[in-house]
Amino acid sequence: MEYITVEEAIKAPGFRLVLTAGVPGPWGEAAKSILAYKGIDFTPVYQEGAGENEALLQWTGQTSAPVAVYNDLPPACHWLDLLMLAERVGPEKPLVPADCSERVEVLGLSALIVGVDGFGWQRRLQLLAPMMMLEQPPEMACRLAHKYGWSEQASAAATSRLQAISAELDARLARQQARGSDYFVGDGVTAVDFYWANIAGLVKPLPHADNPMPDYMRATYESADEATRACLTPRLEAHRDRMYERHIALPLDF
Repeated sequence: MEYITVEEAIKAPGFRLVLTAGVPGPWGEAAKSILAYKGIDFTPVYQEGAGENEALLQWTGQTSAPVAVYNDLPPACHWLDLLMLAERVGPEKPLVPADCSERVEVLGLSALIVGVDGFGWQRRLQLLAPMMMLEQPPEMACRLAHKYGWSEQASAAATSRLQAISAELDARLARQQARGSDYFVGDGVTAVDFYWANIAGLVKPLPHADNPMPDYMRATYESADEATRACLTPRLEAHRDRMYERHIALPLDF
C-alpha cells in the first residue's frame, strides 16, 4: 500500500485514512474493510506505530491510527466517530441498523470488541506485559502503556475480561444461528461482524498467504497463553473465517 505523508494529507481532498504503515493493525484493518464494503475510496496516510507522530498530533490532536478525515470535516479519531462518518459517506450499504433496538445491539457489541476496555484493548494490555516487565522497558512500550492504562494489575485482570467478552459473543452467535442467522445482529452483516473478524487476529492471525504480516508481529500475536487462545472458540473462529470468505478481500494489503 502506498502512503502519503500527513503534510500531504492535510492539503488533499476526499477521504483520507491514517493507518499504521507496513503492518495489519486490527483497528485499521477493521476501518479498511468497512470502507471497502461500502465502496468508499480513500487515500492511505502514514502513521508510525507507537511513534511520536508530531505532525499527526498537530493535525488531529492525537497520535494513534486509524483516523479518518473527509474533506473539511473534523478528524474522526474514535472508532465510533469513524464508523458513523463511513455511514454518512456511504449510506447505500449501512452497517448500523436504523431500528433502535438493533442499533443499540450493534453499537454495544462493537464497543465490547473495539472500545475502551473491550476485547482488543484487553489483548493489547497482555501484549505489552513482556516489554513492561523488563528492568528497562523500551520507550515505545512505555508510551503505549501510558496511553492505554497498562499496569501489572490491569494486565493480570485482562484474561478474565477476555473470557467474559468471548462468552458473551459466543452465546450471542449461538442464539443467532439457532434462528438461522450467521451474524451477530439481525439477518445481515453489520459493523460488529467486521470488528470481530479483524480483532480476532490478535489471538490467531490468518495464515501468511492471507496476511503477510512481519514475523515478529505474528510471533507476538501467537504468543497467547492457553486460556486466551480458548477465547477464540470454534464458533467465533468460524464466524471470522466466514467474514473473509464473504465480505473482506484477501490477501490483506498494508
